[in-house]
Amino acid sequence: MSSARQQAQLIRNFCIIAHIDHGKSTLADRILEISGTVNERDRRDQMLDDMDLERERGITIKAKAVEINWTKDGVDYLIHLIDTPGHVDFSYEVSRAMAACEGALLLVDAAQGVEAQTAANAYLAIEANLEIIPVLNKLDLPTARPDEVCEEIEHVLGLPTDEVRHISAKSGQGVVELLDVLVDTFPPPTGDPDSSLRAMVFDSHFDDYRGVIVYIRVVDGTIKRRDRIKMCGSGKSYEVLELGKFRPQMVATEKMIAGEVGYLICNIKTIHDIKVGDTIAHVKDDVEALAGYEEPVSYVFCGIYPATAGDYDGLRRALGRLHLNDASFNFVPETSDALGFGFRAGFLGLLHMEIIQERLERESGIDVVQTPPNVTYTLTHKDGREEMIASPSKLPTDGSISEIAEPIADVSMIVPHTAIGSLMKLCSERRGVFVRTDYLGTTRVLLQYKLPLAEIIFDFYDRLKSATRGFGTMDYHVTGYQAANLVKLRILVNGVDVDALSFIVHRDVAERRGRQILEKLKTEIPRHMFEVPLQAAVGGKIIARESIRAMRKNVTAKCYGGDISRKRKLLEKQKAGKRRMKTVGNVEIPQEAFFAALKLDREK
Repeated sequence: MSSARQQAQLIRNFCIIAHIDHGKSTLADRILEISGTVNERDRRDQMLDDMDLERERGITIKAKAVEINWTKDGVDYLIHLIDTPGHVDFSYEVSRAMAACEGALLLVDAAQGVEAQTAANAYLAIEANLEIIPVLNKLDLPTARPDEVCEEIEHVLGLPTDEVRHISAKSGQGVVELLDVLVDTFPPPTGDPDSSLRAMVFDSHFDDYRGVIVYIRVVDGTIKRRDRIKMCGSGKSYEVLELGKFRPQMVATEKMIAGEVGYLICNIKTIHDIKVGDTIAHVKDDVEALAGYEEPVSYVFCGIYPATAGDYDGLRRALGRLHLNDASFNFVPETSDALGFGFRAGFLGLLHMEIIQERLERESGIDVVQTPPNVTYTLTHKDGREEMIASPSKLPTDGSISEIAEPIADVSMIVPHTAIGSLMKLCSERRGVFVRTDYLGTTRVLLQYKLPLAEIIFDFYDRLKSATRGFGTMDYHVTGYQAANLVKLRILVNGVDVDALSFIVHRDVAERRGRQILEKLKTEIPRHMFEVPLQAAVGGKIIARESIRAMRKNVTAKCYGGDISRKRKLLEKQKAGKRRMKTVGNVEIPQEAFFAALKLDREK
């Protein structure tokens, strides 16, 4: 056996997967500390979360890779650890991390037990054919219930109780033993270091001075500095200027062999030349491309517009850089009568949309206006033609549509048994269809429903958290489309149709939703010198109306005593002036009004 093959046999690649806030980043910190990868001076909490947004919110947004050394029984192992996000909106990051690994540590909170995203991530790992080690974390908590949670792991996930490892990531208890078990349980990479080069691009980001930095997992062969390589997808060729590993900072190296994870820099200045999931090979070799990643499907869409028209080009460049760093969102140019030139962007969920907006404003310094979110719909025309739309403004109003279908999601909720009634009522209000109930123990229940995605993306998660006092969790995935009695709800301000505020809603709730939006707009839009009518319409029918009263000057203040006709004459003169002003007046709609629909109190 060659030395490269012997070296590859001592490599272990694994990721940490769990529900949000179950201790993934804390366990990664302890592993880095115990293995000596970081020294005491550089150590800090959430070592791998380098984004300010991640540290502020206490969540992981991007999967991060790091290389550590570990010695067991006198044998030196090279371990590549990938820390992953836990929220359902970032499951694409988790699936990409799994494609670069052979094993996964499935972390479960000993106090909270198996949650909805725990099960979803476990099924992702099983589909990816990864070796799974179940790990029970937070044993040092006074509320820990290890025996019950181990039974839940076996009942829900089918993983034997005797395979569950018990640790406390915060104190370090059991982490050394976990690393020893890890190197024995997880298999080495299957690639051949002596064959032709094939490397997978699993992430990338743009650096202003060095161009695109490409994150790779070498599957077969060996790559060295100064090699001439090509991107099999785009066909572009480059010279490797720098090659390196994450420890956790970027550390340059001369070569990487099959099974290793690292980065390369080739002075790539065009962000569109790199595609996540592409295969890297030597220019001289003709190799079969790797399978890559399944393209993520965006389920939530919104319009993103620059607050200042001159920032349009800057916004386009900023979106391009973010797309390079996060391939799970996409954008296309669009124009709005109310907001001008901007982009229609697609996201995996509501939190994903919120994070992208915050990153845009922080990293590019551009103020953006974001329209309320909506989902995709499938239209069936009367001539049999089908069409998908991601914006309500694209819905024809000429009567040519015979059917509108909306996306339906399978929703799994793990909730306390005391909240079953509240959750069932909530789901029935949101047009949900009951699937099944499964008791996980004496106090917790798994509820499964089929719900329209449009009913989930607004405030469903907040309502679930309120009904369960913070103990409920949820996971969902879209299974298909289903026809429904949907209509386009138009909002008119001063007689002008504001396309950015239009919605597609179920006919039964159109009037209620329209009235709520108008009430919110009435508080958000400032008063003008003339009366501003606010209307909600379905087709040509006005279904709700509110008015913003005009600002008025007391023109009769100078009249004291005398005939009433004097006052009436002044009031009529003022009324005529208001009427003239209204015909040429322009109503300014502040940015806050475009979030009105997102913040609607649906309990109202």
